[in-house]
Amino acid sequence: MGISVKSSERPADGGVTISFGERFAASDQFDAIFREGMALVERAATYLDGAGRKEARRLRGPAAMLYATESMRLTTRLLELASWLMIRRAHKEGEITLAEVRKKLDRVRLTAPGRLSHIKGFDELPEGLRTLIAASFALNDRIVRLDCAMEVVVGEPEAAAASPVDAQVARLEQAFAAPRRASTQ
Repeated sequence: MGISVKSSERPADGGVTISFGERFAASDQFDAIFREGMALVERAATYLDGAGRKEARRLRGPAAMLYATESMRLTTRLLELASWLMIRRAHKEGEITLAEVRKKLDRVRLTAPGRLSHIKGFDELPEGLRTLIAASFALNDRIVRLDCAMEVVVGEPEAAAASPVDAQVARLEQAFAAPRRASTQ
C-alpha cells in the first residue's frame, strides 16, 4: 500500500524512515498534478457548457441517454478529484492539519480505476466528451495510487487486512497454540 525506505546515509540501526506521501505532497510534482487536475475541470466545464451542449442536442435515443449519463459521471469524478486536490493543497500550504485532512477526505469518494471498455457505446459519444472521459480516468487512476501512498504515516503500523481467511487462520493458530493437557497413564 505505502512506500517507505530506509535512508542509506545512516547506519541500519539508526535509519530514518522517509514517507513517500509526505515527500510527494510537498513537491513540485504535486503542484503539477494540482494544475493538471484544475485545468481538466475547467476544460470539462467549458466543453459541457459550450460545444458539448450543442453536440448533445444532435444525439438521439440511446446515444443521448449515454451522453447524459457519462457527462454526469465525468462531472462527479472531476468534482471528487478536485476536492481531493484542494484538500491536499490546503494541507501543503499549512491551512489545515493532518487530522482535518483525514476528516475531509472521509467525504471524498474516489472511484476505482475505470476503463473506457466498460462504457458500452463509448464510440457513439462525441469526440470531445470521449477525450475528457479518458483524461479523467487517467487522472483518477494516478490520484487513487497517490492517495494510497500518501495515507501511510511514518511510525504507524499499517492496518492488517480484514480477510475472512486471515480470521480463520488466526482462530486455528489460537486453537493449536493452547497448552495441551498431559496425559496420565
